[in-house]
Order: sequence, then structure tokens, then C-alpha cells
Amino acid sequence: MKLLTEQYADKIKGVISCYDRVVIQGTLPGFNYADGMTAFLKSKNIRIFDYPEFAKPLREQVRINAEKIAEKNKIEIQFVRKHNIRKESIIKDVLKNRGDHPGLVHILSAMEACQAYKPWHDKKSGRTYLRYTDGKCLHYYFYFIDKALGLCYLRVPTWCPFRLQFYFNGHSLLASKLVQKSIDFKLLDNAFVDIDNFDQAQTLANNLKVAALHKQLDAYARQFCPIIKDLDLSYHWTIMQAEYATDIVFKHQRHLQMIYENLIRTAVHTVKPENIATFLGRKLHGNYSDDMGNNYNIRLQGSRIKHHMGQASIKMYDKFQQVLRIETTVNNVTFFKHYREVVKRDGTTERKNAQMKKNIYSLYDLQKLLREANHRYLEFISSIDDNSTGAKNLHKISKSVVENGRPYKGFNLFNDDDLFIMRTIARGEFNISGFQSKNLKEKLSSKTTAQITRILKRLRTHGMIKKIGNTYKYYLTKLGRSVIATALKLKELYIIPQLCFDRLV
Repeated sequence: MKLLTEQYADKIKGVISCYDRVVIQGTLPGFNYADGMTAFLKSKNIRIFDYPEFAKPLREQVRINAEKIAEKNKIEIQFVRKHNIRKESIIKDVLKNRGDHPGLVHILSAMEACQAYKPWHDKKSGRTYLRYTDGKCLHYYFYFIDKALGLCYLRVPTWCPFRLQFYFNGHSLLASKLVQKSIDFKLLDNAFVDIDNFDQAQTLANNLKVAALHKQLDAYARQFCPIIKDLDLSYHWTIMQAEYATDIVFKHQRHLQMIYENLIRTAVHTVKPENIATFLGRKLHGNYSDDMGNNYNIRLQGSRIKHHMGQASIKMYDKFQQVLRIETTVNNVTFFKHYREVVKRDGTTERKNAQMKKNIYSLYDLQKLLREANHRYLEFISSIDDNSTGAKNLHKISKSVVENGRPYKGFNLFNDDDLFIMRTIARGEFNISGFQSKNLKEKLSSKTTAQITRILKRLRTHGMIKKIGNTYKYYLTKLGRSVIATALKLKELYIIPQLCFDRLV
């Protein structure tokens, strides 16, 4: 199967994948949970019911620091009263007059919900401690332009435990790298519509230096949240939200528009829950209870389709009618699993498939998983657009093959058993870790061990799976993925709708 990028190579300038929106959370170890804060107060010989008196000077310190920064930069802090006012719109208007040179752009403030604690005495146990409560406090939004990260903001609350929120955009980070390497580009909003050297740009995007980002975060925390100096604390930074975009940049708007409507409207009808799980490399099981589905929206900027599964989603839309964007978003990175070193309770370590850690150093590994999710979606929509794919592969997989004197029949796309086998080996969890014969036995419980072995041999001789050397694992080949996408396309888009129409007639 040819990808869209290969089918329309003469109409495409290039492809670039990088982080888009990234939101990072900063927490103070020991402050970020009630028992930890309780322990901190006791270590300082501060009575639990004196907690409000302990916190008030810290609040004033943050407020005074914000006012000093505003005065130094000749900026008036703007209080945002209404929740329906977009802070991004305010900053956009400020930038029109200010320009895009590095430095502080503006300071906004707003009353917003925050994590809070309150003193509590348990009469039964006689224990005095802090416990969680709903709270609201003044938050400062410091917007600034960083030389490397572009436009960012740091959200600083004025009440304990002072959870920070930092935002930057990966397209701005890549733009600064391109400037350093003297590579010309054109960036509109948060999308590249032209880059002189897409290959070199992709190399720069892949080379994410998280340690340098960590240093910048610590520096901005000290600048805008001065309480950590007096308390001799430092922030722990974790990934709160990450978006990773794959942009296919077309030479002219008409080139994208001639295929876009067919792609997005067909995806609305063909993407099923099991497909969404496959895109995101996850397993869809019977007791899955989280939210899942498709959303199709028509916006001022154009139409968009979004497929969501719990804390992650993947969407497709166009930017400026010239850039086809596939974007995967995750709000909790533990949604994904990858091979990493895991420390056991006894202190020993082993490498295994485990949930991704939330700390910012996972950004490097996370970009690989998100890029692979985008690529699987690109493969899916490519099978929609390439009408010749099914015909090219049909003959190869449907004819009988003789190996070592034994015949292995081809696969019939109209046969329920064969379709079920295809759906099984295309399950989301198998995309990352592969599958073994015992996995097929679990899913195809009516088959004997000998029949499972025969099925695996059929799949291998027809080039739909391959075995990894010195293991018992199998993976889908490109042909296998293409055949399965084609089979589902034929059944869902043509066969079933046409038979329903004929019945009505």
C-alpha cells in the first residue's frame, strides 16, 4: 500500500512531525499532598491549626513579586473577570502592538480553582492533620517569549501548595532551531507551510533536549514563584498534556481540497472502536468502561474529525486548507506503555513493558509513541484514498500457496472466519508488543492448537505476518496491515451498505 505522502508526492512540499501544545505541571515534593504538607509543618514545629498563618506570608510574597515584575517591565496586571474571555485572544492583541522579540509580554490574573488544605482534628483517633478541600485563589499568568521556546506562559497560584503550570508549543521550539541552523521556513500560527529542508527539520525536531528544558523551567520557577528560595525547595516537573502533530504540507490548497472531504467523511463512517484502539496501540477488551467514540465538527477554520479513547485522542483536520494535520493528544501519559527499566520492590531492576512515567524526561520516548500513532492513522486513511490497494493485494493473498509440498489456501475477504482472524491479529495491543500463538488461542478459543499453528503458517506463507528471530512472537507486515484495512473497507463501505439498499428496493 502506498501512503498518501507517496501517492501525492508530486503535490506535497514535505512532511514534518513535532510536538504541538505541551503543558507541564510543577509540584513541590512534600507540599503536593495533604500528608506531606502535614509532615512538613510538624518538621518545622508549626501547629497544624496555624497552617493559614504559615501560608499567608507566602501568598503575599507571590503577589508582591508579580507587582514588582510588572512595574519593572512597565506592564499593568490585567485582571480577567469573565470565564468566557480567552486569555490567548488578549495576548494576541498585545503582541500586535508589542512585536515578537524575547521578554515578558503581559501579566494576567484571575480567580480560579486550586488545590487547598484545611486543618482537621479527628476526635476518634486524636490525630490532627491537614486534609483536602475545594479552594479558589488568585492566579497569575506570566506570558513571555523565550528565545528557544517561543511564546510561553507560567501559571502561578497565590496559595499553597503552589502548583505551577507551564505551556509551550513545539512548533515554536522547532522554529528557533531552524533559525539557528539558517534554514528558511514559513510559519503561520502553529503550522509550517514551507521549510527549505524538511529532512533536516525532522532531525532537529526529533532531537529533543529535555535536560535543557528542565533548566529553563527551574529558572522561570525561581523568577516568578520566589517562595521556593526561602523554603529551599525545587519543583518536580511532570507532563500534564501533550499534543504531537504530523503535518503533510501540500504545494497548493486545491491539491489538498480535492482529497480532504472524501478522507474525513469516509473516516467518520469507517473508524470503529477497535480501530481507535489500534491507532493508539491499546487493547480493547470486554470490560473497557472509559469513554470512546468519534466526533465530527465543522468549524470556522474547516472540518475536523476526532477519535477519543479515555485520556487520549487522535484527530485529523486541515490548516489553512493547505496542511493536512494528524494529531495525537494525551492528557495522562500513563495511558501508553513502552519498554523501560522498572525498579522492583526488592531494589532489583528489569526491562519490561510498563506504563510511561509522568516526569518530563518521558517527553523523548513519548514523541516516538505519538509519532507511531499518527503513522498508523496515516496508513488507515491512505487505504481509504488508494482505490488500487485492494486490487493489487487481493490476488497475492487469495491464491493458494504450496510450500514444501503442502498447500496453504488463500484468504477470502468474504469469509467470516478469515475476517475474524484478520481483526484479531490487528488488535491494538499487538501493534506494540506483537503476538504469540497462545494469544491467538485465547481469542480463537474454538480452534485447536494444531489449527492455530496452521493459521499462523497460512499468514506467514501469504506474507501477512513475520516472525521475529529467536522469539515466539509475530508482527503484522505492511501487506498484512494493508489487507486488513482493505477487507474492512470493502465490508463496511461497500458490501453491507449495498446489500441494505438492495433489500429496500
